[in-house]
Amino acid sequence: MAVIHLATLVPGKLELLQAWVPTQPWAAGLDTTALELAGAYRFDDPAGEVGTETFLLRTGDGTVLHVPVTYRAQPLEDAVLVGTTEHSVLGHRFVYDGPTDPVYAAALSSALLTGTPQAELEYQTPDGPEVREPTARVHVDGALGTLSGPPADAEVTVTTEGTTTVLRTDGGELVLLRVLGGPEEGSVGGPVLRGTWAGQDTPALLALAR
Repeated sequence: MAVIHLATLVPGKLELLQAWVPTQPWAAGLDTTALELAGAYRFDDPAGEVGTETFLLRTGDGTVLHVPVTYRAQPLEDAVLVGTTEHSVLGHRFVYDGPTDPVYAAALSSALLTGTPQAELEYQTPDGPEVREPTARVHVDGALGTLSGPPADAEVTVTTEGTTTVLRTDGGELVLLRVLGGPEEGSVGGPVLRGTWAGQDTPALLALAR
């Protein structure tokens, strides 16, 4: 379960992403001038140290982008920095592009290979903990169930191939769709991660293992 503080972030998450996403090669040619939040979901870090959150951002032309990030208290060497923010409860936070953080890679692999579900959200409120619904729901089709993902300190090679990001480990490849609704939708086999959110009732392909 992801424990979330009701806090103020400066700059806010969406503000960070609105500045960072337009600079990414997988967003080239899209109207990223006014990104809007369509939904979000989280995976758990078993160690409880790193926050992971994946945003579904709608562009000006209606395209939905798939943008995972991680939140850390300390800088992470070799990871791609999205930006930094001041959290009113946790203090200074480093925000990284999810695929370049081994903790996110391990979480995505665990979901695809073993069927580990998304994290439930427990908000810390003045009246005590409160479980809330995420704004996006994800599930895995075809999880193998018997394999384990790479450890959080495993070596992962990350490359961008068009509108996808490929994470390569000793155990295979994870393909993360950055721009949703592309040609990959009709040509996949093996474990796949799909999701729904407001305005998207048909499960959309988000990631796959191969």
